[in-house]
Amino acid sequence: MAMSSKASRAKAADGDKPVFAYIASLPQPQRAIAERIDALASRTLPDLRRSVKWGMAYYGVDGGWCFCSGAFAGHVKVMFIRGTELTPEPPVTPVAMGRATRGVEPESVDELDEHQLAAWMAQAATMPFVGGRRAR
Repeated sequence: MAMSSKASRAKAADGDKPVFAYIASLPQPQRAIAERIDALASRTLPDLRRSVKWGMAYYGVDGGWCFCSGAFAGHVKVMFIRGTELTPEPPVTPVAMGRATRGVEPESVDELDEHQLAAWMAQAATMPFVGGRRAR
């Protein structure tokens, strides 16, 4: 699958299988990065929920969505929906993903700071987002 500057054309679907299929469809090095992010989310978030939305893998807990991960040409975006509320605040402000969204864009597995990503994932799980509003 050739990567572009846009998210993939993966069809929207809830559950583990669609996310695993999305990740398996990615070229290297994006696949390896996405696999590590998915494994880290699985270890970090109890009762992890997965979905493919807007050509990206979304991760959440029972209360709502916490972050997404999508492959692009040359990197993978890991974007936290309420990233401006995380400590420390992730450094990347994405285009067209919401004013509060922040994240990172690793270009290789070696660029993943798994300790920091896990801390952000755990924080995000305490404040999930549902349909444009805060989960209760």
